[in-house]
Amino acid sequence: QVQLVESGGGLVQPGGSLRLSCAASGFTLDSYVVGWFRQAPGKEREGVGCIGNTDPTTYYAHSLKGRFTISRDNAKKMVYLQMNGLSPEDTAVYYCTAGTLCYEDYQPDSSLEVWGRGTLVTVSP
Repeated sequence: QVQLVESGGGLVQPGGSLRLSCAASGFTLDSYVVGWFRQAPGKEREGVGCIGNTDPTTYYAHSLKGRFTISRDNAKKMVYLQMNGLSPEDTAVYYCTAGTLCYEDYQPDSSLEVWGRGTLVTVSP
């Protein structure tokens, strides 16, 4: 079964850090670009960023540069999102994706082939 499963979400205080993980199964992860999206309550889904497969170039949403880092371990079929300096505005459900394109201003378009179910991150005192 082709799937991505996120983990690592939870409650964190403002200024804190959290690392999300995404486990891939049922397909060859290193053939795909992987990325992260998030959706805050009442808001549109937005791209966090992505990382290439053969070329590990990363792209991030402009507002998140310097705070968020995406990495991957193809041997373990894992993708990670390290989040630092969290604020309440980062509260959202975070989704892991696998697709064919990675670019600036990452969008939830037709190049995405696999979506995880999401993990909730809540930033609150």
